[in-house]
Amino acid sequence: MRSVLAAVLGCLLLLTGCTSLQGTGDKGFVTGGGDVNIVKAVDRGDPVDLRGTDLDGKPIDLADYRGKPVVVVVWGSWCGPCRGEAPDVVAAADQIGARAQFVGINLRDASTATGQAFVRRFDVPYPSVYSPDGKAMLQFQGTLSPNSIPSFVVLDDEGRIAASILGALPSRQTLVDLVDEIDG
Repeated sequence: MRSVLAAVLGCLLLLTGCTSLQGTGDKGFVTGGGDVNIVKAVDRGDPVDLRGTDLDGKPIDLADYRGKPVVVVVWGSWCGPCRGEAPDVVAAADQIGARAQFVGINLRDASTATGQAFVRRFDVPYPSVYSPDGKAMLQFQGTLSPNSIPSFVVLDDEGRIAASILGALPSRQTLVDLVDEIDG
């Protein structure tokens, strides 16, 4: 009986997205402390294979950006921390310029129109994969959970996960420095 109970509890923990990160009650996303995790080059896995459509319905494939770092920004227009950090993320993208490509993952917005309104409001200069069901997050298994929002993943020039920030961006400079370290 104990083994059955343990198995049921284990499944419940997996289904609820239980993590060491701080929860946000019934809002359905997990916030972290903005901790930076860097993956040594020898420990990086296979390239991330993420394809989808952007907020305008155009195809987007992360493989098209190989040869330079890619900063993946996980956001939703409904996410308060995402709105709060948007000016810093845009400033970091502007400062980094062509040295790295930024690509967003827009999660759980009911329509592309809400995502497009966010992009217009904050003058976001990079494309975002539209993933209302969150399936785009499956490509980051082991780094991000399906509810990790906001989050950032920096891919190296081969498309492999090189670093992550779980939770709100600590500062614009944190992201700039992280890209500099991965690109160095």
